[in-house]
Amino acid sequence: MKPWDGIIPEEEQRAYRAAGFGRRSGLGRRPALLIIDVQYRTTGTTPLPFFESIKEFPTSCGEVAWGAVGNIARILGLFRERGWPVLYPHVAPKESFDTGRLAEKVPALMTVARNGYDFVAEIAPGPKDVLLPKKHPSAFFGTPLASYLIDLGADTLVVTGCTTSGCVRGSVVDAFAYNFRVVVPQDAVYDRSQVSHAVNLFDMSEKYADVMTTEETVAALRGAAAP
Repeated sequence: MKPWDGIIPEEEQRAYRAAGFGRRSGLGRRPALLIIDVQYRTTGTTPLPFFESIKEFPTSCGEVAWGAVGNIARILGLFRERGWPVLYPHVAPKESFDTGRLAEKVPALMTVARNGYDFVAEIAPGPKDVLLPKKHPSAFFGTPLASYLIDLGADTLVVTGCTTSGCVRGSVVDAFAYNFRVVVPQDAVYDRSQVSHAVNLFDMSEKYADVMTTEETVAALRGAAAP
């Protein structure tokens, strides 16, 4: 079962197959891991149902985030074991000058408490990891991410974090445009809307990335990439 089964009609999936979409790109030899916006402001400090979680942080995705955190931790463990690069694109605390269209569209983003910007402890950055503060959805927009990846010689990006329909998708599309191979572990990304999560995973799978489970991602990384 794919996350979009039962949401994207079978006839539409068949149409994409018939048109030649959805082929796998495969992995390269030099992977890098992106952990996007896995901060307490998107998870809550403890796993809680959505409407309970947003009482703490209005931008939390609720308990679905914590299922993804466990899977991210598994992928991160492999990257630590192999000494592969890990990068953390993240939203820095909002300042008074951080207005603009996003603040107008989602004013709750401007009210998150400072501790909401802390990284989730289970997958927090290490001393050699790259931290990339960002202001907009794509991890590439207005950041030196592409420069870091070129210097690292990365050819494959494993993209995890949140939200599937927002910062994950924006980063995946830009990574594809830069000609990186892209893998999205479907259970290591999360969103406050499961429908939006599923639909965006389908769209990324058809056009921009290889979408697979964490289990499949770990197996593919162990088999395809040299330490």
